[in-house]
Amino acid sequence: MAAFCRGRHRWKGTNYCFHVLTRTLTGKYDFDLVVIGGGSGGLACSKEAAQLGQEVAVLDYVEPSVKGTKWGLGGTCVNVGCIPKKLMHQAALLGTAVKDAKKYGWQIPGPISHDWATMAEAVQNHVRSLNWGHRVQLKDKKVKYLNVKGSLVDEHTVKGLSKAGKEVILTAKNIVIATGGRPKYPTNIPGAMEHGITSDDIFWLRESPGKTLVVGASYVALECAGFLTGTGLDTTVMVRSIALRGFDQQMAGLVTDYMEAYGTKFAWKCVPKRVDKLPSGALQVTWTDTRTGKEETDTYDTVLWAVGRAPETKALGLDKVGMQLNNHTGKILVGDDESTSVPNIYAFGDIGEGRPELTPTAIKAGKLLARRLAGHSKELMNYNNVATTVFTPLEYGCVGLSEEEAESRYGKDSIEVYHSFYKPLEFTVAERDASQCYMKVVCERAGEQRILGLHVTGPNAGEVTQGFSMGLRCGATYSHLIETVGIHPTCAEELTKINITKRSGLDATVTGC
Repeated sequence: MAAFCRGRHRWKGTNYCFHVLTRTLTGKYDFDLVVIGGGSGGLACSKEAAQLGQEVAVLDYVEPSVKGTKWGLGGTCVNVGCIPKKLMHQAALLGTAVKDAKKYGWQIPGPISHDWATMAEAVQNHVRSLNWGHRVQLKDKKVKYLNVKGSLVDEHTVKGLSKAGKEVILTAKNIVIATGGRPKYPTNIPGAMEHGITSDDIFWLRESPGKTLVVGASYVALECAGFLTGTGLDTTVMVRSIALRGFDQQMAGLVTDYMEAYGTKFAWKCVPKRVDKLPSGALQVTWTDTRTGKEETDTYDTVLWAVGRAPETKALGLDKVGMQLNNHTGKILVGDDESTSVPNIYAFGDIGEGRPELTPTAIKAGKLLARRLAGHSKELMNYNNVATTVFTPLEYGCVGLSEEEAESRYGKDSIEVYHSFYKPLEFTVAERDASQCYMKVVCERAGEQRILGLHVTGPNAGEVTQGFSMGLRCGATYSHLIETVGIHPTCAEELTKINITKRSGLDATVTGC
């Protein structure tokens, strides 16, 4: 238990003072667990530990973005990731739904338009409510929250630095690092940082970004470009090489094909060289088309960099404790139990080398780690067959291996790929193009044909994939899939009827019930 000072240097919002909290003479620590990082994973770990009777403290501090954007407790997902992204994706989907509604008989007078400021205010207010909710939950569960920047002193000691530059020292039996990552700027492009923004900023803009260039083709880039296009903005995606690296490339092609048909422009095989601000305030971007070698320019209101993320490790003092990192990625090397190279210090979530950069995995890994550290369980996190979805205008959900990964691991002749093109019923009356609505199931070819991967592009792909992901966890086979009775009429039922193999060369277009 910590002895808290009640003196004149009361910490704003807590009962901590700016004095050194040290180990007692009996060898105990101030806390059983100190968590550095107040994102989804860190909060889940801390609350779980507290519920199991541990004395827990969470240190969280948001370093403002290059553009000065800052936010509250909850990490990337809550503030500048999953939550505002899905809400803005929904805003874009509603625009499409309004257009569809006319075909279904709804009388909608006049042209429709979107007001960015109204959407932004609503989304930002919701995020702030989540920030407050997280603080209340920590208080209810008796987790000590400190709005300080945490760094390591030794394997049992953490230093917290406040915005005002004051320090507090905390000791703990165990320390957990869950600081996640932040977007990167390119370092070799003049004007990139001075004139561009990242996903840390886009969700907190009060005014419309206007004509936007999105540089990069990760899921972050495509999701942002999708909702920008969907809310009526002139949007271009600049792609150096391929889209959705690490995902199944056939599915990636369907996603970008749909986006192009949807109105998003793509500058393929192009590399930006510099960004200049013109006297008018517009941003002039110069790039090279690597196919022709020609240099080209255009002007934009906003340049959004989505060229990758870097782990938040620089301010943690990892070198002081001899923490081993992957020199290429900068991420912390971790064991199956989330342990680091330093005793009593653990790391999980985006900061861990080889871990999926997904909020739900961090949450589950954090809870399991808390249970192990409290002596209540020995269960390890299973990172295999974790489902995910790319929330582009046509959603892409997947679980398990891509077709490329399956071929690499098992050999092309040892896998069977079942696939189908289908048309969602809701697309029919609306006369929407469904040529990119597609699903495939990658299986072992021999024996019971265990399912190795499942991929879907279409409306509500995340909802569809979530249910089937449990099947893969349970060792589902192709027989299990086709023996399942579908719900009619749904998109998901098409997976239970899938029967054409790529190997057969037959037309995989669904033509009826």
